[in-house]
Order: sequence, then C-alpha cells, then structure tokens
Amino acid sequence: MLINIITLFPEMFAGVLQQSILGRARQGNYVEIHLKDLREFGIGSHKVVDDAPFGGGGGMILKPEPIAAALEDLGQAGHVIITTPRGKHFQHPDAVRLSRMKAITIICGHYEGIDERITELFADEELSIGDYVLTGGEIPAMVIADAVTRLIPGVLGKDTLETGDSHYKGMLEHPHYTRPREFRGIVVPEVLLSGNHEEIRIWRKKMAFQKTRSVRPDMLLRENDFDTDNLDREEE
Repeated sequence: MLINIITLFPEMFAGVLQQSILGRARQGNYVEIHLKDLREFGIGSHKVVDDAPFGGGGGMILKPEPIAAALEDLGQAGHVIITTPRGKHFQHPDAVRLSRMKAITIICGHYEGIDERITELFADEELSIGDYVLTGGEIPAMVIADAVTRLIPGVLGKDTLETGDSHYKGMLEHPHYTRPREFRGIVVPEVLLSGNHEEIRIWRKKMAFQKTRSVRPDMLLRENDFDTDNLDREEE
C-alpha cells in the first residue's frame, strides 16, 4: 500500500514513521509512506503557500496552486483525504476501508484552512480525529496512517488482530492483567487464573460490554455482534 502525505512540516514525521508498527511495516515493504513537502511547490522566490482570505477575517488560507502542483507531482495519488476539524469523524470502519485501498494521499490542513477549490477538485473526503482544533493536520495524518497501516494484511499477526482490540467488534476492549497476581491490594480476577478458556471468553465479553456501557454508551446503539440482553441478565 502507498500512503502519500502532503505537509508543510515533513520533519514532524521523522520519529513516528521510523518506530514501532509503522517502522516495521515500512521495513517489511507492507507500506510505502512518502512525504511531500508543500513548501517545495510554493509560488515565487519566497515559496509562498498561503494568502489572506477573500472577504476578510483573521488568519491565512493555504493557496490552491501549491497543493494542486504537489498532488499532480505524485506518481499515484489514489484516494485523497484532507485533515480538517470540519471533517467526518475518523473511526475504525474508516481505517478498515482505507487499508483496503492501493493508495491514499493525506493533505495536512493548516492555518485557517485550505482553499475550498482544492476540496471541490481533488478531495474524496475530509476527516477529523475529534471535536477540537489542532495547530495543523500533521498529527491527524499520523493517526490515520498508523490506524490504517496496522490493518494491512501481514503487518500484525492473525492472533493479534483477533484478541478483541477496542472497536474491532463495535465494543471497547476488556481489562488486561499480568504478573504479579496482587498489586497494592488489587488481585487479578480468579477467572483469568482458572485455565477455563470458555469462562475466560465469557468474562472478557461481559467486561467489554460493561466498559462500553460505562464509557461509550453511544456505541451500544450501533449494530454489533454482542448479545447485550443476555449480558444484562448475567449481571443480575
């Protein structure tokens, strides 16, 4: 898979792309991640990439010409995404969908935004990682790249993908414990020490449901494979 990232600050990605899952995925040739420095396509001797908005108002707007030139300079742009606070919330199903594409390009928004003509002419979708405003779209681009890359076949082992990570099945993840069996007065639940895999599976499913109901009840309104009625009865 190919992931292009168009950004004013490519140096921000250096550590992230070299470490952990992203680093190993790149070394294993499961994913190519290309950084495109938007400043290289700036206008004039000063490489200008922004200008004041028509109609007045504070802040600056990223000009359309440099972004269009950067996109057209890519060998393969694929599915084009703009990171912006006004975009649709990026969620696990989006990561799954994007991981199945051959190529995606993420345009990192900055300043007060991007000239709307880029959205109209080039963008396939706008994505946001939450209801807040960041300095720029670089961190959201890192989030999207990480979430997508770990879903590419071969990047993670099959067992890891099926352990019930949060959002994989429409629920948050169950609690985890490791040694020691007791820490500061809190003891590991006895069921996890029983060796009974079916009881452990049921316990984990029940705990995932309880955590989701407590922290993210909105997720229970979505279609998932949990029998919430039975889980409620088991608690009584």
